[in-house]
Parts: sequence; structure tokens; C-alpha cells
Amino acid sequence: MSRLVAHLAVPLDDPAAFLRDLKVHLPDDMPADAAVDAETVFDLYGTRTRLRFEAQMLRIAVEGEEAGAHGIARGAAAYYVQAVLGARCPLLRWTGDGADVRDLAHFREMRVVSAHRLTPRMQRVRLAGLDLARFATGGLHVRLAIPPEGRIPVWPHAGPAAMPVWPTGEDTLATRVYTIRRIDPVAGHLDIDVALHDPPGVGCRWACEARPGDLVGMLGPGGGDVSPADWTLLLGDETALPAIARILAEMPATARGHALIEVADAGEEQDLSHPRGMIVEWLHRGERPAGTTTLLAEAAERVAWPEEGEVFVWAAAEFEAFKAIRRHCRKAVGLKKSQHLVVAYWRRGRLAGDAADDD
Repeated sequence: MSRLVAHLAVPLDDPAAFLRDLKVHLPDDMPADAAVDAETVFDLYGTRTRLRFEAQMLRIAVEGEEAGAHGIARGAAAYYVQAVLGARCPLLRWTGDGADVRDLAHFREMRVVSAHRLTPRMQRVRLAGLDLARFATGGLHVRLAIPPEGRIPVWPHAGPAAMPVWPTGEDTLATRVYTIRRIDPVAGHLDIDVALHDPPGVGCRWACEARPGDLVGMLGPGGGDVSPADWTLLLGDETALPAIARILAEMPATARGHALIEVADAGEEQDLSHPRGMIVEWLHRGERPAGTTTLLAEAAERVAWPEEGEVFVWAAAEFEAFKAIRRHCRKAVGLKKSQHLVVAYWRRGRLAGDAADDD
């Protein structure tokens, strides 16, 4: 496979201040010892990204092997440059591989194959498309672009900075982030499970009204994966259920741990494939509205942790539950940053949870 290389040159008034602010925007990616008088090399979306300062100029090189990852990394690098410089940012334009390509290598036009109700509050939509292999690895989630009803879709394209240029006005696309519940790249299709709520938002309505032949855009993949460990704890409500189900299904047969899933009642439970060493426990909140219980946080507190071996926690839920679980992992259990991935998928009172896995 040929190596893809692209370059970006950015004039700067204060390189030291720029680098300091860039570290704030990329705390998990930028090396702590990055300096203006030395080349900085780090991984960005699976590519090797190089930063070099020459007097009042920043030079960025992005090197990769897969066009989708290379395009995402170029767009991400340009995005963070813009985020740091703000209104002072000049027009950014890449040179080299992919610079003149308008198609987004991580975008696919997908077509609805079928849609049906899994449980009273979970809808499954099967989508078909071409060249889906890249979506099987590199993250659990995708961003769906839902076109306005009754219009021929106008899809995003890459601008000079490699960032997506989205249609506006009557062609504006609604975007939502979901987990790929199951994918078969050879057959050319994947399943998206959507947690339904009341009142329904754009994502819920799309899932419930989807008909064979409907078109939808898809970008990705993204989102953090579960790190290999001797013992794994998974926690989440129904918005995280598609991700937990996929994680369990893809775990090695020797995996050990505990999965704790909050749903309304027994009618929302699903028959999940999982290793024998993974205990799956369902937590029922009954008539209490989603996002109002402390079931997940309390369950995390009573977990029996193994006495030895590497552990990893993956959790996703409503904002308040997310805060409580993350605090418990860091303060009470003392897990390192590399030992847990705890995120908020939605926040009560907002329609951000319109996606089954809105990040």
C-alpha cells in the first residue's frame, strides 16, 4: 500500500503561544515535551502527524496509508489550527496527497434495507452500502446524515482544509451519532439500533419512518474502543445498549468481567451473545423516567473487583450517571486514565440524546 503524505503551512505571530494552546486542545495526543525548537511527532487518527516550527511558520505533515484515516486526520489538524487561532486563522489549504479530492474518503451513501422493532423502545435499521471494510474497525460509532424529507440529498464534500463542507438552507442535513450494532463488510450491510424516547427527535423519527430504499449519509467510524484487559466492567443505559451488545459479541471467548445495563423493564432486555466469563446483569428502573435513577452508579459501587490482573471500565449513560461513575472509578477505585473510558451519551432535559449513542 502506498504512503499518503500531505502538507499544510500556517503563518504564526507567536509560535510558543500557539503550541501552548494546542496542547490544551489535544491533551491526550500531544507529547508533554513538545517544543517549538524541535519536531513533534504524534499519532492522529491512525496517521503519523509531524509539527515543525520555522521562524514564524508552522509546517504540518500528515502521513498515512488509508485514505479515510488520512483525510480525517488532515481535517482534524486543520480544525485544531482554526480552534487555536480563531478569527486570526488564515485560509488553510493542504498540498500533496488528497489535496484536490472533493470526495470524503470516510463518507458513504447508504440505503435502507429494512427496519423493525426489537423491543418496545428499540428500533433496528439495516443499511447497505459499498466498501464498508473501514467501518468494521477503528471505533464503534458513525455519524448519520439524515436528508430533509422530500429532497434529493446533497452530501458533504471536502474543502481545501480537508474539513467537511456541509450543505445549507433547504438541503441542511440533520446529523446524529450511533453505534454500529453489527456489520458484515462482505455482505455490504450493517445494523443501527436506535433507542426511542418521547418526545421523538430527528433520529427517532428517522428510525421509525425508515423505508427500504431511503437514502442516508454515513461518516466514520469514531469513538473509543475497549482496551484489552484481564477483567472488564461495562455499564450503560439503553442508549449504550447497542455498544455494550457489540462489545460483548466481539470479546474473545476467554474474556471475564461484568456488564450492568439499565433499562425500563424486562421487556427491554435482549438476548446478548457474550463470553461465558462475562456476567450480564439487567437493572430495571420501572416507572421512573430515564436519567433520574442512580442504579448504574450504585451498581458500580457494589462491583466485586478482581484481586489481581489488569482491569478496564467502559461506561456510557446520562450526564449525572456519567459523572458519578467516573468519580467512583477515579477516586474510589483509583483507576488510571488508561484503565477507563466513561462518557455521557445524553443529558436529561436536552434532545442531545436523540441519538442512540450521541457523543
